[in-house]
Amino acid sequence: MRKRILPIGLFLIQALIAGCLLWSQQSNADPPAALPTLPAVEPDQSVTLFFTEPYLPQSENLEGGPDEELAAAIRNASYSVDMAIYNLNLWSIRDALLEAAARGVQVRLVTEHNNLENAEIRSLQNAGIPVHSDERNHLMHHKFVVIDKIEVWTGSMNFTVNGAYHNNNNLVRLVSSELAADYTREFEEMFVSDAYGALSESDTPYPEVWLGDTLIEVYFSPDEGAVSGNRISSRLADLIHSAEESVYLLAFSFTSDPIANALLERYHAGVDVRGVIESSQINASGAESVRLREAGVDLRLDGNPDTMHHKVLIIDEQILILGSYNFTRSAEEKNDENLLILYSPTLAAEFLIEFDKIYHNASP
Repeated sequence: MRKRILPIGLFLIQALIAGCLLWSQQSNADPPAALPTLPAVEPDQSVTLFFTEPYLPQSENLEGGPDEELAAAIRNASYSVDMAIYNLNLWSIRDALLEAAARGVQVRLVTEHNNLENAEIRSLQNAGIPVHSDERNHLMHHKFVVIDKIEVWTGSMNFTVNGAYHNNNNLVRLVSSELAADYTREFEEMFVSDAYGALSESDTPYPEVWLGDTLIEVYFSPDEGAVSGNRISSRLADLIHSAEESVYLLAFSFTSDPIANALLERYHAGVDVRGVIESSQINASGAESVRLREAGVDLRLDGNPDTMHHKVLIIDEQILILGSYNFTRSAEEKNDENLLILYSPTLAAEFLIEFDKIYHNASP
């Protein structure tokens, strides 16, 4: 596992502590049993990228994956852990949730109903942890965790043995009360209101968040785009159209016409357009990769004998786009998904290392 960190100042943590103290002094209501405890994080670790390493020997032993970092964060939780996960069968995550609940931490879980019978999920239910499942035909495809209303973990990685140790995946940790509020709102819609898919409202509290000098746009589908008023695919197409030098793509599944059209336009304009597609999806119904490859775009087939599961765009080595959102109509209109757009040359550069590794292991 590789870990990448984006530097940021101390002021966010100081401001949060000051806000908590001011609230406790001014409120006439009974104080809570305990004030929120900040996560164990250094001041320069507000955004951290993790990558799976399916080719390393330690992965064969199911050791050293990003799940270990997430499990440690769950064990450090002071009062709440909300998890929306498509699939869960990792013992590390299960045990961390059980331990947190046993300490009195409020643990809540939303999952896809097709995976409700997994032994690990059943063991959580048997311990009294409330689990809500999506009973629709479409997918609850999220992979996110909110810890203590300030720490968000999200990305492409399902919390499974394959997700953490056999497939190419990313996991990102973000320390931000505003981002936590966004993801908590999405979680509450599912867990409390039973609102999935089209029933989910476009009500993200903070559609734009600043972490230091990094602007982050926050999207949940099939909600309308909170910033642009358009669908996510329209926003991504606009960003691709703005590319002046390069667009790099890592895609498990790719059937989006707007995104494919934007990539073709930039390719014909002389922009360096390259990417890697999960090989098992190359001939899927509606796959856009065939059309792009026939037009001459350098889209390669991944070399992982298991799965290349990223859903990533890197634009002009300045903008990094990631999340659970595949570049598909289902992700756009039917599934519950999340996506972040991070304006950060530093993070883009860190992800370029992952892109280059996968690109050079792929076949034309």
